[in-house]
Amino acid sequence: MNQRPPIVLVFAGSDPTGGAGIEADILTLASLGCRAAPVVTAVTVQDTAGVHEFHAVDTEIVIAQARAVLEDMPIAAIKTGMLAQAETVSAIATIANSYPDLPLIVDPVLASGSGQELSTDPLEDAYRSMLLPLAKLITPNTIEARRLASQGDSLDACAQELLAFGCEKVLITGTHAQSKNIQHKLYGRSGIEECFEVDRLPDTYHGSGCTLASACAAGFAHGIDDVDCIGHALYYTQQTLKHGYRAGMGQHLPHHLYWAEDVRTRLKD
Repeated sequence: MNQRPPIVLVFAGSDPTGGAGIEADILTLASLGCRAAPVVTAVTVQDTAGVHEFHAVDTEIVIAQARAVLEDMPIAAIKTGMLAQAETVSAIATIANSYPDLPLIVDPVLASGSGQELSTDPLEDAYRSMLLPLAKLITPNTIEARRLASQGDSLDACAQELLAFGCEKVLITGTHAQSKNIQHKLYGRSGIEECFEVDRLPDTYHGSGCTLASACAAGFAHGIDDVDCIGHALYYTQQTLKHGYRAGMGQHLPHHLYWAEDVRTRLKD
């Protein structure tokens, strides 16, 4: 009998380009041997250049989607992306609190890569008080880390402040930093646990944060330990970017199924 893939419950907005949002989550999780159980929190109107508008899904519908899955299927991890409104953050926190044994991976999406706000109201307080205390891992970029940390001056201080809210680990991604190479830093209670350095690629990408957080969720769903899990997730994400391509007139898209190119070639032959 074939082993069934672990199932990850994903809360995120829908991206019609397929590069980010819940579409990126589904592709990433499938690529890494998991099944996504996608719960749509918002519908966006966007292209590869930016977000034009979005509409939050009614919180009761979000809850109903999640409960239908949780009562029917064995979930191995929970991952959050764009949540769009504080009421939805609160509802997801209530759900996650009911399943304390499931690792919760929080990608605290506050704005798009091009700077558009992605919520109907400020979410920083809701994240700090409701989701961060439940999270096994949060994956903010440098901009999100500074917004979530109310007093931290340096990124190290921001990470310690975020940890003080209750999350187990903080992975601050360094794509937005002005540096030759990119450093992603994993923080725990004792400080920096690991610094992962990757090459800075020449292009900009739509969906890299979603891809990374979902890859981390896949690792935890498979039962991989923290540092190895995050190392594998960063490697996978970097490969999707290296194999990425410009599908539209804006940013490049990650190639989530880059490893299947050989299969496609064989099928053509």
